[in-house]
Parts: sequence; C-alpha cells; structure tokens
Amino acid sequence: MFPSHGVANLTQQWLQHYGWEIFLHPAHSPDLAPSEFHLFGPLKCHLGGMAFETEDDLISELRNWFDNLDFDFFRVGINSLLSRWQKYIDLHGDYVEKYWKSEL
Repeated sequence: MFPSHGVANLTQQWLQHYGWEIFLHPAHSPDLAPSEFHLFGPLKCHLGGMAFETEDDLISELRNWFDNLDFDFFRVGINSLLSRWQKYIDLHGDYVEKYWKSEL
C-alpha cells in the first residue's frame, strides 16, 4: 500500500487492515478524467467558430448548452470512467490512453 495525497492516516490504516490497495495517479490524469474526452470535446465543437461580445454572452451560451444536454450524455461519460478505471487497474497504473488508442 502506498500513501496517497489527500488520504488521511486513519483511512490508510483502515484500508491496510482490510487489504485494500491505494492506486497512485497524478492529480490531473487525462487518461482517467472523463471530462477531458467526454465533456470538453463536444463543448469545444459546440463553441467552435462562435464569438462572444461579453463574458455574460459566453456564460449564457454555456448554460444553454448544459441545460439542453440529454441524460444519456452523462450516463455515457460515467460508464466511460468505469471502464477507464478498470483498464488502469488491469495495467497496474500504466498510461491508459496509449492502450485505448492501440485497441481502436
């Protein structure tokens, strides 16, 4: 077991007692963060080519985009995270994205 940032000593002791393993990964791990692929890609496509006169105009457009997202958009994103974490576990913490691309 390795100490992980943000995990309290008591929690680490509990995990060790029950034989759980803490997986280390960087604070920002794009191969595991669904927002990097599932959220920001479509948002970037939506906003592409648009120009905003004010910050309020941009905020209004963002709110409109989020308000009109279908429930399945979020379900797919969460399911993607589950499969990415499983791949991370199976690869013992190796970089996930290079394996995802090689499987395509």
